[in-house]
Amino acid sequence: MKHVPLIKMLAGAALALTLASSPVIAKDSNSKEKKEALYPNATRAEPKLDLSSEKDQKALNDGLDAVNSQDKAKAEQILQPIIDSSKSKYAQALALQGLANLHYNDQDVKGAIGLLKRSIDIGVMPNDTYFQLQYMLAQFYLADEQYQPAIDTIEKWRTDGKKETAESYALEGNAYYRLEKYPQAIAAIKKAQSLTDKPNDSWNQILMASYSESGQGDQAAQLAQQQLAANPNDSGALNNAVAVLMQSQKYPEAIQLMEKSKAAGGFKTEKDYVNLAKLYLVTGQDSSDPKPNAAKAAAALNEGMSKGVVTDSYENLKLLGDASYVADKPADAISAYKKAMGKASDGEAAIRAGQLLMSEGKNAEAKTLIQQGIDKGVQHKGTAYMLLAEACRGLKDKQGAIAAMQKAAQDPATADKAKAWLKTAGAGK
Repeated sequence: MKHVPLIKMLAGAALALTLASSPVIAKDSNSKEKKEALYPNATRAEPKLDLSSEKDQKALNDGLDAVNSQDKAKAEQILQPIIDSSKSKYAQALALQGLANLHYNDQDVKGAIGLLKRSIDIGVMPNDTYFQLQYMLAQFYLADEQYQPAIDTIEKWRTDGKKETAESYALEGNAYYRLEKYPQAIAAIKKAQSLTDKPNDSWNQILMASYSESGQGDQAAQLAQQQLAANPNDSGALNNAVAVLMQSQKYPEAIQLMEKSKAAGGFKTEKDYVNLAKLYLVTGQDSSDPKPNAAKAAAALNEGMSKGVVTDSYENLKLLGDASYVADKPADAISAYKKAMGKASDGEAAIRAGQLLMSEGKNAEAKTLIQQGIDKGVQHKGTAYMLLAEACRGLKDKQGAIAAMQKAAQDPATADKAKAWLKTAGAGK
Protein backbone atom coordinates (compact mmCIF):
# COMPACT_ATOMS: atom_id res chain seq x y z
CA MET A 1 0.00 0.00 0.00
CA LYS A 2 1.33 3.41 -0.92
CA HIS A 3 2.04 5.74 1.97
CA VAL A 4 -0.30 8.71 2.13
CA PRO A 5 0.40 10.39 5.44
CA LEU A 6 -1.86 13.41 5.06
CA ILE A 7 -4.89 11.39 4.08
CA LYS A 8 -4.25 8.67 6.65
CA MET A 9 -4.24 11.37 9.27
CA LEU A 10 -7.71 12.46 8.18
CA ALA A 11 -9.20 8.98 8.30
CA GLY A 12 -7.55 7.99 11.56
CA ALA A 13 -10.22 9.49 13.80
CA ALA A 14 -13.07 7.50 12.30
CA LEU A 15 -12.64 4.33 14.31
CA ALA A 16 -12.59 6.20 17.61
CA LEU A 17 -15.83 7.91 16.65
CA THR A 18 -17.45 4.60 15.78
CA LEU A 19 -16.81 3.27 19.30
CA ALA A 20 -17.02 6.53 21.18
CA SER A 21 -19.00 5.06 24.06
CA SER A 22 -19.08 1.65 25.58
CA PRO A 23 -22.29 -0.34 25.19
CA VAL A 24 -24.79 -0.17 28.01
CA ILE A 25 -26.31 -3.38 29.27
CA ALA A 26 -30.07 -3.64 29.41
CA LYS A 27 -31.40 -5.46 32.45
CA ASP A 28 -33.89 -8.27 32.19
CA SER A 29 -37.44 -7.35 33.08
CA ASN A 30 -40.68 -9.26 33.50
CA SER A 31 -42.69 -6.22 32.46
CA LYS A 32 -45.56 -7.16 30.20
CA GLU A 33 -45.68 -3.71 28.65
CA LYS A 34 -45.36 -4.17 24.93
CA LYS A 35 -42.72 -2.18 23.12
CA GLU A 36 -42.38 -1.57 19.44
CA ALA A 37 -40.10 -4.21 17.94
CA LEU A 38 -36.77 -2.91 16.71
CA TYR A 39 -36.51 -5.67 14.12
CA PRO A 40 -40.11 -6.38 13.07
CA ASN A 41 -39.13 -8.00 9.76
CA ALA A 42 -36.32 -10.21 11.03
CA THR A 43 -36.01 -13.66 9.50
CA ARG A 44 -35.00 -15.14 12.85
CA ALA A 45 -37.79 -16.75 14.86
CA GLU A 46 -38.26 -15.40 18.38
CA PRO A 47 -37.03 -18.00 20.89
CA LYS A 48 -38.91 -18.83 24.06
CA LEU A 49 -37.31 -17.44 27.19
CA ASP A 50 -36.45 -19.91 29.93
CA LEU A 51 -35.80 -17.56 32.86
CA SER A 52 -38.27 -18.61 35.55
CA SER A 53 -36.20 -18.44 38.73
CA GLU A 54 -36.80 -15.23 40.69
CA LYS A 55 -33.44 -15.77 42.40
CA ASP A 56 -31.63 -15.92 39.05
CA GLN A 57 -33.52 -12.90 37.78
CA LYS A 58 -32.64 -10.80 40.84
CA ALA A 59 -28.97 -11.86 40.70
CA LEU A 60 -28.85 -11.11 37.00
CA ASN A 61 -30.29 -7.63 37.43
CA ASP A 62 -27.92 -6.91 40.33
CA GLY A 63 -24.95 -8.09 38.24
CA LEU A 64 -25.93 -6.01 35.23
CA ASP A 65 -26.45 -2.98 37.48
CA ALA A 66 -22.87 -3.48 38.67
CA VAL A 67 -21.69 -3.63 35.05
CA ASN A 68 -23.43 -0.37 34.19
CA SER A 69 -21.94 1.30 37.28
CA GLN A 70 -18.53 -0.17 36.31
CA ASP A 71 -18.17 -2.09 39.57
CA LYS A 72 -16.06 -4.87 38.06
CA ALA A 73 -15.43 -6.91 41.19
CA LYS A 74 -19.09 -7.04 42.17
CA ALA A 75 -20.24 -7.76 38.61
CA GLU A 76 -17.85 -10.68 38.21
CA GLN A 77 -18.76 -12.06 41.62
CA ILE A 78 -22.44 -12.13 40.70
CA LEU A 79 -22.38 -12.97 36.99
CA GLN A 80 -19.77 -15.74 36.85
CA PRO A 81 -21.83 -18.16 39.00
CA ILE A 82 -24.82 -17.55 36.70
CA ILE A 83 -22.69 -18.51 33.68
CA ASP A 84 -21.32 -21.55 35.46
CA SER A 85 -24.46 -23.01 37.05
CA SER A 86 -27.73 -21.35 36.06
CA LYS A 87 -30.26 -23.66 34.43
CA SER A 88 -31.46 -20.74 32.32
CA LYS A 89 -29.69 -20.33 29.00
CA TYR A 90 -31.14 -16.81 28.78
CA ALA A 91 -29.61 -15.86 32.13
CA GLN A 92 -26.26 -17.30 31.02
CA ALA A 93 -26.37 -15.32 27.78
CA LEU A 94 -27.13 -12.03 29.54
CA ALA A 95 -24.40 -12.68 32.10
CA LEU A 96 -21.89 -13.36 29.30
CA GLN A 97 -22.94 -10.10 27.67
CA GLY A 98 -22.28 -8.30 30.95
CA LEU A 99 -18.79 -9.76 31.28
CA ALA A 100 -18.09 -8.90 27.63
CA ASN A 101 -18.89 -5.30 28.47
CA LEU A 102 -16.48 -5.37 31.42
CA HIS A 103 -13.66 -6.68 29.23
CA TYR A 104 -14.40 -4.01 26.62
CA ASN A 105 -14.18 -1.28 29.26
CA ASP A 106 -10.82 -2.72 30.36
CA GLN A 107 -9.53 -2.44 26.75
CA ASP A 108 -9.52 -6.23 26.43
CA VAL A 109 -11.38 -6.27 23.14
CA LYS A 110 -10.34 -9.81 22.23
CA GLY A 111 -11.71 -11.08 25.53
CA ALA A 112 -14.91 -9.11 24.96
CA ILE A 113 -15.30 -10.65 21.50
CA GLY A 114 -14.99 -14.20 22.85
CA LEU A 115 -17.56 -13.63 25.58
CA LEU A 116 -19.99 -11.83 23.29
CA LYS A 117 -19.81 -14.60 20.71
CA ARG A 118 -20.62 -17.15 23.43
CA SER A 119 -23.60 -15.04 24.46
CA ILE A 120 -24.91 -14.80 20.90
CA ASP A 121 -24.20 -18.44 20.03
CA ILE A 122 -26.37 -19.68 22.91
CA GLY A 123 -29.19 -18.50 20.65
CA VAL A 124 -31.84 -17.71 23.26
CA MET A 125 -31.88 -13.92 23.17
CA PRO A 126 -35.03 -12.13 22.00
CA ASN A 127 -34.59 -10.64 18.56
CA ASP A 128 -34.15 -7.06 19.74
CA THR A 129 -31.34 -8.07 22.09
CA TYR A 130 -29.84 -10.64 19.72
CA PHE A 131 -29.41 -8.19 16.85
CA GLN A 132 -28.16 -5.42 19.12
CA LEU A 133 -25.46 -7.78 20.35
CA GLN A 134 -24.62 -8.82 16.81
CA TYR A 135 -24.13 -5.17 15.90
CA MET A 136 -21.99 -4.72 19.00
CA LEU A 137 -19.87 -7.69 17.92
CA ALA A 138 -19.20 -6.02 14.57
CA GLN A 139 -18.04 -2.92 16.45
CA PHE A 140 -15.73 -5.01 18.62
CA TYR A 141 -14.23 -6.69 15.55
CA LEU A 142 -13.55 -3.27 14.04
CA ALA A 143 -11.90 -2.07 17.25
CA ASP A 144 -9.73 -5.21 17.26
CA GLU A 145 -8.69 -4.60 13.63
CA GLN A 146 -10.49 -7.77 12.50
CA TYR A 147 -11.93 -5.99 9.51
CA GLN A 148 -13.30 -8.84 7.42
CA PRO A 149 -15.15 -10.40 10.39
CA ALA A 150 -16.58 -6.93 11.11
CA ILE A 151 -17.89 -6.73 7.54
CA ASP A 152 -19.25 -10.28 7.60
CA THR A 153 -21.02 -9.67 10.92
CA ILE A 154 -22.62 -6.38 9.92
CA GLU A 155 -23.81 -7.85 6.61
CA LYS A 156 -25.37 -10.78 8.48
CA TRP A 157 -26.97 -8.30 10.89
CA ARG A 158 -28.60 -6.48 7.96
CA THR A 159 -29.61 -9.66 6.12
CA ASP A 160 -31.14 -11.50 9.09
CA GLY A 161 -32.46 -8.44 10.89
CA LYS A 162 -33.88 -6.88 7.72
CA LYS A 163 -32.71 -3.49 8.84
CA GLU A 164 -30.51 -0.79 7.30
CA THR A 165 -28.97 2.15 9.12
CA ALA A 166 -26.51 4.83 8.11
CA GLU A 167 -24.21 3.85 10.96
CA SER A 168 -24.01 0.22 9.83
CA TYR A 169 -22.85 1.23 6.36
CA ALA A 170 -20.37 3.68 7.86
CA LEU A 171 -18.92 0.87 9.97
CA GLU A 172 -18.66 -1.30 6.87
CA GLY A 173 -17.03 1.52 4.89
CA ASN A 174 -14.49 2.03 7.67
CA ALA A 175 -13.59 -1.67 7.61
CA TYR A 176 -13.30 -1.77 3.81
CA TYR A 177 -11.03 1.28 3.94
CA ARG A 178 -8.73 -0.44 6.43
CA LEU A 179 -8.61 -3.46 4.11
CA GLU A 180 -7.58 -1.11 1.25
CA LYS A 181 -10.75 -2.04 -0.66
CA TYR A 182 -11.41 1.54 -1.64
CA PRO A 183 -14.24 1.13 -4.19
CA GLN A 184 -16.24 -0.85 -1.61
CA ALA A 185 -15.41 1.73 1.07
CA ILE A 186 -16.62 4.54 -1.18
CA ALA A 187 -19.87 2.71 -1.97
CA ALA A 188 -20.56 1.96 1.70
CA ILE A 189 -19.88 5.49 2.93
CA LYS A 190 -22.01 7.04 0.18
CA LYS A 191 -24.82 4.65 1.12
CA ALA A 192 -24.45 5.72 4.77
CA GLN A 193 -24.68 9.38 3.81
CA SER A 194 -27.80 8.72 1.72
CA LEU A 195 -29.64 7.30 4.73
CA THR A 196 -29.37 10.34 6.99
CA ASP A 197 -29.64 14.10 6.81
CA LYS A 198 -26.96 14.41 9.51
CA PRO A 199 -23.94 12.37 8.34
CA ASN A 200 -20.99 12.16 10.70
CA ASP A 201 -18.02 14.32 9.69
CA SER A 202 -15.71 11.33 10.03
CA TRP A 203 -17.52 9.59 7.16
CA ASN A 204 -16.40 12.33 4.79
CA GLN A 205 -12.85 11.85 6.00
CA ILE A 206 -12.93 8.15 5.10
CA LEU A 207 -14.57 8.98 1.77
CA MET A 208 -11.91 11.57 0.93
CA ALA A 209 -9.15 9.17 1.94
CA SER A 210 -10.65 6.39 -0.19
CA TYR A 211 -10.92 8.68 -3.20
CA SER A 212 -7.31 9.75 -2.79
CA GLU A 213 -5.98 6.22 -2.25
CA SER A 214 -7.81 4.96 -5.33
CA GLY A 215 -6.32 7.65 -7.56
CA GLN A 216 -9.40 9.88 -7.60
CA GLY A 217 -7.65 12.97 -6.30
CA ASP A 218 -10.01 15.35 -8.08
CA GLN A 219 -13.02 13.75 -6.40
CA ALA A 220 -11.30 13.99 -3.03
CA ALA A 221 -10.46 17.65 -3.59
CA GLN A 222 -14.01 18.45 -4.73
CA LEU A 223 -15.48 16.78 -1.65
CA ALA A 224 -13.06 18.60 0.64
CA GLN A 225 -13.96 21.96 -0.87
CA GLN A 226 -17.68 21.21 -0.57
CA GLN A 227 -17.20 20.36 3.09
CA LEU A 228 -15.36 23.63 3.68
CA ALA A 229 -18.01 25.62 1.79
CA ALA A 230 -20.67 24.15 4.07
CA ASN A 231 -18.56 24.94 7.17
CA PRO A 232 -16.51 28.04 6.25
CA ASN A 233 -15.51 28.79 9.85
CA ASP A 234 -14.61 25.20 10.72
CA SER A 235 -10.85 24.94 11.15
CA GLY A 236 -11.05 21.15 10.87
CA ALA A 237 -12.86 21.36 7.53
CA LEU A 238 -10.24 23.83 6.31
CA ASN A 239 -7.37 21.56 7.31
CA ASN A 240 -9.06 18.57 5.68
CA ALA A 241 -9.55 20.46 2.43
CA VAL A 242 -5.98 21.73 2.41
CA ALA A 243 -4.57 18.28 3.19
CA VAL A 244 -6.48 16.69 0.31
CA LEU A 245 -5.50 19.43 -2.12
CA MET A 246 -1.86 19.04 -1.08
CA GLN A 247 -2.11 15.30 -1.53
CA SER A 248 -3.33 15.94 -5.08
CA GLN A 249 -0.45 18.43 -5.48
CA LYS A 250 -2.94 21.24 -6.03
CA TYR A 251 -0.82 23.69 -4.06
CA PRO A 252 -2.09 26.97 -5.57
CA GLU A 253 -5.70 25.90 -4.86
CA ALA A 254 -4.75 25.01 -1.28
CA ILE A 255 -3.12 28.41 -0.79
CA GLN A 256 -6.18 30.14 -2.25
CA LEU A 257 -8.43 28.39 0.26
CA MET A 258 -6.21 29.32 3.18
CA GLU A 259 -5.76 32.92 2.10
CA LYS A 260 -9.52 33.29 1.72
CA SER A 261 -10.08 31.78 5.16
CA LYS A 262 -7.45 34.02 6.77
CA ALA A 263 -8.91 37.14 5.17
CA ALA A 264 -12.34 36.20 6.56
CA GLY A 265 -10.92 35.77 10.06
CA GLY A 266 -11.05 31.99 9.89
CA PHE A 267 -7.52 31.42 11.19
CA LYS A 268 -7.95 30.32 14.79
CA THR A 269 -5.15 27.85 15.47
CA GLU A 270 -1.39 27.58 15.25
CA LYS A 271 -1.82 24.84 12.65
CA ASP A 272 -3.58 27.27 10.29
CA TYR A 273 -0.65 29.69 10.19
CA VAL A 274 2.04 27.01 10.13
CA ASN A 275 0.36 25.07 7.32
CA LEU A 276 0.02 28.23 5.22
CA ALA A 277 3.70 29.04 5.77
CA LYS A 278 4.72 25.53 4.73
CA LEU A 279 2.53 25.74 1.64
CA TYR A 280 4.17 29.01 0.62
CA LEU A 281 7.60 27.43 0.97
CA VAL A 282 6.63 24.30 -1.00
CA THR A 283 5.23 26.30 -3.90
CA GLY A 284 8.18 28.68 -3.79
CA GLN A 285 10.64 25.84 -4.19
CA ASP A 286 8.89 24.80 -7.40
CA SER A 287 9.09 28.28 -8.92
CA SER A 288 11.93 30.08 -10.69
CA ASP A 289 12.01 32.68 -7.90
CA PRO A 290 11.15 31.31 -4.44
CA LYS A 291 11.75 34.63 -2.65
CA PRO A 292 8.21 36.15 -2.86
CA ASN A 293 6.49 33.07 -1.48
CA ALA A 294 9.17 32.62 1.18
CA ALA A 295 8.56 36.21 2.28
CA LYS A 296 4.83 35.41 2.52
CA ALA A 297 5.66 32.36 4.64
CA ALA A 298 7.68 34.47 7.06
CA ALA A 299 4.93 37.09 7.17
CA ALA A 300 2.29 34.46 8.01
CA LEU A 301 4.39 33.10 10.87
CA ASN A 302 5.18 36.56 12.21
CA GLU A 303 1.50 37.50 12.11
CA GLY A 304 0.56 34.36 14.01
CA MET A 305 3.27 34.97 16.59
CA SER A 306 2.29 38.61 17.04
CA LYS A 307 -1.27 37.48 17.79
CA GLY A 308 -0.07 34.91 20.29
CA VAL A 309 -1.56 32.06 18.24
CA VAL A 310 1.74 30.65 16.96
CA THR A 311 4.10 29.66 19.76
CA ASP A 312 7.82 30.36 19.68
CA SER A 313 8.66 26.65 19.64
CA TYR A 314 11.88 25.34 18.13
CA GLU A 315 10.06 24.01 15.08
CA ASN A 316 8.24 27.28 14.41
CA LEU A 317 11.32 29.46 14.93
CA LYS A 318 13.41 27.23 12.68
CA LEU A 319 10.68 27.38 10.03
CA LEU A 320 10.70 31.18 10.34
CA GLY A 321 14.47 31.17 9.96
CA ASP A 322 14.26 28.94 6.87
CA ALA A 323 11.58 31.15 5.30
CA SER A 324 13.57 34.32 6.00
CA TYR A 325 16.72 32.70 4.60
CA VAL A 326 15.00 31.74 1.33
CA ALA A 327 13.43 35.20 1.18
CA ASP A 328 16.97 36.64 1.26
CA LYS A 329 16.45 38.36 4.59
CA PRO A 330 19.59 37.19 6.42
CA ALA A 331 19.17 39.44 9.47
CA ASP A 332 15.67 38.09 10.12
CA ALA A 333 16.87 34.53 9.52
CA ILE A 334 19.79 34.91 11.96
CA SER A 335 17.46 36.35 14.59
CA ALA A 336 15.02 33.44 14.25
CA TYR A 337 17.79 30.81 14.28
CA LYS A 338 19.37 32.34 17.39
CA LYS A 339 16.03 32.21 19.21
CA ALA A 340 15.57 28.61 18.09
CA MET A 341 19.00 27.62 19.44
CA GLY A 342 17.91 27.94 23.04
CA LYS A 343 15.06 25.51 22.48
CA ALA A 344 16.92 23.07 20.25
CA SER A 345 17.90 19.50 21.02
CA ASP A 346 20.52 19.58 18.24
CA GLY A 347 22.85 22.10 16.66
CA GLU A 348 21.20 22.59 13.27
CA ALA A 349 19.88 26.10 13.98
CA ALA A 350 23.30 27.20 15.28
CA ILE A 351 24.99 25.94 12.10
CA ARG A 352 22.55 27.81 9.89
CA ALA A 353 22.95 31.01 11.90
CA GLY A 354 26.73 30.65 11.70
CA GLN A 355 26.63 30.16 7.93
CA LEU A 356 24.61 33.35 7.48
CA LEU A 357 26.90 35.30 9.80
CA MET A 358 29.85 34.29 7.64
CA SER A 359 28.11 35.69 4.57
CA GLU A 360 27.96 39.01 6.42
CA GLY A 361 31.65 38.84 7.32
CA LYS A 362 31.02 38.16 11.01
CA ASN A 363 33.43 35.26 11.16
CA ALA A 364 34.23 35.35 14.87
CA GLU A 365 30.59 35.03 15.91
CA ALA A 366 30.04 32.50 13.13
CA LYS A 367 32.92 30.35 14.38
CA THR A 368 31.49 30.34 17.91
CA LEU A 369 27.99 29.34 16.78
CA ILE A 370 29.21 26.66 14.38
CA GLN A 371 31.36 25.09 17.08
CA GLN A 372 28.39 25.17 19.44
CA GLY A 373 26.29 23.47 16.79
CA ILE A 374 28.87 20.73 16.25
CA ASP A 375 29.16 20.16 19.99
CA LYS A 376 25.38 19.83 20.31
CA GLY A 377 25.12 17.40 17.40
CA VAL A 378 24.37 17.81 13.71
CA GLN A 379 23.27 15.47 10.96
CA HIS A 380 25.98 16.39 8.44
CA LYS A 381 29.08 16.69 10.61
CA GLY A 382 31.54 16.88 7.72
CA THR A 383 29.73 19.86 6.18
CA ALA A 384 29.66 21.59 9.57
CA TYR A 385 33.43 21.17 9.97
CA MET A 386 34.00 22.59 6.48
CA LEU A 387 31.95 25.63 7.48
CA LEU A 388 34.04 25.90 10.65
CA ALA A 389 37.19 25.78 8.54
CA GLU A 390 35.85 28.56 6.34
CA ALA A 391 35.13 30.73 9.40
CA CYS A 392 38.69 30.11 10.64
CA ARG A 393 40.08 31.10 7.25
CA GLY A 394 38.07 34.33 7.45
CA LEU A 395 39.80 34.98 10.76
CA LYS A 396 43.19 34.09 9.22
CA ASP A 397 43.41 31.16 11.62
CA LYS A 398 45.20 28.66 9.37
CA GLN A 399 45.81 26.06 12.06
CA GLY A 400 42.18 26.21 13.12
CA ALA A 401 41.09 25.75 9.51
CA ILE A 402 43.45 22.79 9.06
CA ALA A 403 42.16 21.15 12.25
CA ALA A 404 38.56 21.59 11.12
CA MET A 405 39.32 20.21 7.62
CA GLN A 406 41.03 17.20 9.14
CA LYS A 407 37.76 16.49 10.96
CA ALA A 408 35.82 16.97 7.73
CA ALA A 409 38.16 14.48 6.03
CA GLN A 410 36.92 11.78 8.44
CA ASP A 411 33.36 12.07 7.08
CA PRO A 412 32.84 10.04 3.87
CA ALA A 413 30.44 12.70 2.56
CA THR A 414 33.10 15.44 2.65
CA ALA A 415 36.32 13.41 2.67
CA ASP A 416 37.35 14.06 -0.94
CA LYS A 417 36.87 17.83 -0.80
CA ALA A 418 38.51 18.12 2.59
CA LYS A 419 41.55 16.06 1.58
CA ALA A 420 41.94 18.10 -1.61
CA TRP A 421 41.90 21.31 0.42
CA LEU A 422 44.41 19.93 2.92
CA LYS A 423 46.72 18.91 0.10
CA THR A 424 46.54 22.37 -1.44
CA ALA A 425 47.21 23.91 1.97
CA GLY A 426 50.25 21.68 2.41
CA ALA A 427 48.73 19.84 5.30
CA GLY A 428 47.74 16.63 3.49
CA LYS A 429 49.55 13.30 3.78
